[in-house]
Amino acid sequence: MNPIRIFIALCALLLSVSAWAQYPNQTITLVVPFPPGGTTDVIARVLAERMTRELKQTVVVENRGGAGGNLGTQFVARAPANGYTLLVSTAGPLSINHNLYANAGYDPVKNFAPVALLAHVPIMLVTNPSTPFKTVQDMLTYAKANPGKLFYGSQGNGTTSHLTMELLKFKTGTSIEHVPYRGSAPAATDLIGGAIQVMFDNSPTTLPQVRANRMRALGVATKSRVKGMDDIPAIAETVKGFESVAWFGLVAPAGTPPDIVKRLNGVVNQILAQQDVREKFAATGVDLAGGTPQDLADFMASEIAMWAQVIKTAKIKVD
Repeated sequence: MNPIRIFIALCALLLSVSAWAQYPNQTITLVVPFPPGGTTDVIARVLAERMTRELKQTVVVENRGGAGGNLGTQFVARAPANGYTLLVSTAGPLSINHNLYANAGYDPVKNFAPVALLAHVPIMLVTNPSTPFKTVQDMLTYAKANPGKLFYGSQGNGTTSHLTMELLKFKTGTSIEHVPYRGSAPAATDLIGGAIQVMFDNSPTTLPQVRANRMRALGVATKSRVKGMDDIPAIAETVKGFESVAWFGLVAPAGTPPDIVKRLNGVVNQILAQQDVREKFAATGVDLAGGTPQDLADFMASEIAMWAQVIKTAKIKVD
């Protein structure tokens, strides 16, 4: 081999080792592809605060909402693969959107390096307390008797809150009109204000509103009732086999050095194991996860396959 090429290769290796040894030596940005106030944002901010402490380097959260999470996700997909721009996202951008949109602008498998699965979260069906709905069956009965008169909000086209309601509509043959928002916070505001009647959203953002009587919980989309929320029935008790669970993952741009991915994975797992962090999230139904990058890769693959089938069966498309 040409001595010059050997020298260049050795220099590149030494620079790579040096960069790894110094990582992180500048601010790390966790991009949330949704507006502030939703579950993704809550998880990201706790993660950023703890990562700052563990890595001894500033970690900040940047919200880049729009297009069902696609805009912020595209931004990270195109960012330098150096470990300083990461994505904290939901199932939407990481397992749904590329099957839902004609051109999402990224591929969740090809354009990202999985770091860690962060959490699983129950999805809750809520209504404005002024509606007559006390149960899931009440809502379904009204929807069937009044097609086109019931409006539901979502975090945006292609998000789990959107597809979960579409799945419920498909399974029950009901007509409920979709009103997409740019995140869960504005949708929740309109639900409380009465502009929409129902919505699916994640338990960390809905449960405090339910406990404060600003929303009424009709059911959770898990297979069975959730510990700590035992008074809220599972929708599967009314609609057999119904299930949808939100999840959150941390990914880096594809090509990020494996040593940096490994370091980030180790730090994240350490944070997720901290007792006070677990207790903080358990109070709102968040089940913290963790595991290896491969665990997240495998989980994403299974979710991609499941949601692809739902989208095909329900004939859902977003322009």
